Amino acid sequence: MRSHIAAALILAPGLAAAAETELSSRIDRVTVFPDGAVVTRLGKADLLQGVSQIVLRGLPATIDPASIRVEGKGDGTFSVGAVDVRVTPGDARPVLDMVLEEKLKTLRDEKEKLSGQIGAIESKRATIERFAQVGPDKLGPDGKALPVADWPAVFEAIGTALVKVQDELRGTRSRLADVEGEIAALERARPQAGRPGAPKRDVAISVEAPQPVAAEFTVTYRVTGANWTPTYEARLTTTGEKPEIALTRRAEIRQRSGEAWDDVALTLSTTRSTGGTRAPELTPMQVAFFEPPVVYESRARVGANAPAPMAARAKAETEAAADAVAKQTQRSATPKPAEIQVAAIEAGAYQANFQVPGRASIPQDGSSKTVTLTQRKAEATLSARTVPELEQKAYLEAGFTHDEEAPLLAGRVALHRDGTYVGMGQFRLVAPGDKVELGFGADDRIKVSFAPVKRRENDPSWLGQTRTDLREFRTVVTSLHAKPVKITVLERIPFSESSGITVETIAAQTTPPTEKQVGDRRGVAGWTFDLVPGAEKEIKLAYRIKWPGDRELSYEEQPLPGK
Repeated sequence: MRSHIAAALILAPGLAAAAETELSSRIDRVTVFPDGAVVTRLGKADLLQGVSQIVLRGLPATIDPASIRVEGKGDGTFSVGAVDVRVTPGDARPVLDMVLEEKLKTLRDEKEKLSGQIGAIESKRATIERFAQVGPDKLGPDGKALPVADWPAVFEAIGTALVKVQDELRGTRSRLADVEGEIAALERARPQAGRPGAPKRDVAISVEAPQPVAAEFTVTYRVTGANWTPTYEARLTTTGEKPEIALTRRAEIRQRSGEAWDDVALTLSTTRSTGGTRAPELTPMQVAFFEPPVVYESRARVGANAPAPMAARAKAETEAAADAVAKQTQRSATPKPAEIQVAAIEAGAYQANFQVPGRASIPQDGSSKTVTLTQRKAEATLSARTVPELEQKAYLEAGFTHDEEAPLLAGRVALHRDGTYVGMGQFRLVAPGDKVELGFGADDRIKVSFAPVKRRENDPSWLGQTRTDLREFRTVVTSLHAKPVKITVLERIPFSESSGITVETIAAQTTPPTEKQVGDRRGVAGWTFDLVPGAEKEIKLAYRIKWPGDRELSYEEQPLPGK
């Protein structure tokens, strides 16, 4: 006989007088989600004749009472009734993950340092803005007017300084946001600071049997304080006949649910219940009319003749990553490499489950355990990408098609090129059949040079005259590879959404781009070409901006789509 009940969590005072039998149980299997877990316990009990209660004692306080489900079977007839969840005193003791605590301390120190840097940069910006408000009529010797001929140089210096300090502020704030996100993630994974007498939960199951029965019970419940995060390793080999990527998918599991998972069957589910290795991203540039600051505002914007930033600091993030797979050899006359156990995949329409082979133990102190989920090899297509305005170097990229039945969840990927670790990359969510591109560091066999060739701006001599700003740039790419290489060059042209501002590309002085707009990035053009060994490619870009002479322009970088 087998009976099943979804948790009917009602308090039945009449059951208190019923005989109680303790259910001795063990955790048999656990399904871990990115933000929780479902635990399955197996237990046996000898049921008495009549009405009685089977009590499962000492469950963690993190269980969700509404998620409890009970199934039973035995050698005789019996029925399962109400499920009563009780809160009882426990004996929790504080458990600290020292590695996690050290990481938190380092990140908090970095957060404090970055906060100080932001304050210093904001003070620098405020000083520049106060200087800009003085006006050239008071910047000369002894507070006298500055000669009119020197005004453009002052405007240029102020604009350049503001652009530079704004770039510093944006980069530091971005890093601070990343650090705060890492701190929040680690604090969520931090073991709960226990205390003597911390509460536990007992689950009392009401049963009724017409005669004594030897019964078996399966109890499942959801707990918080558990999660798994995907990690990846991509090894690119370029020395064979064809480039190849070996991709390993791993999972890092942590749990602080309040109970130890010892020797359990482990399933990982994708269902949720709740730079430096690639070329820098080129943000579109919008040109608009400069709006003078309001008097009562604390921050004044100075945009007179403010130039678009033609060189910015590239953000590179690299961090050391150790190889997570230990080298094993068999002691025999002919050593053979050890095989890596991988998980079995069960892919559904809306989720994927990974059945981890064998049985595993996950401690309750929040320390991590890493398991290998999948391994595969794929043919790679190589190319190079450069953004010369930001960095005069090219980056190697390798692309492949993700043809597994389970998606690649967002996560960090350790990148190796021909046996050498080159840094950490990032996967976004990749669906089956999607094309994946990874950056594998700078390509030193491609030389890139970028230089402004000309800038000419007219000053209006009478009211209503149109002002123009002409800019020309020259990029040269040279290949030192022994084989032909595919290269993509990205450059930007400011765009405007105002009818009073026109931006036109000068066709006679511009190399026709392969893509006038790269994807959904307005104002970003791309040139893709193949270079044979020793060859070079020159790319010219020229554009003209026109606007009314009585207005000033401001240049604002726009956020990238999806960022």
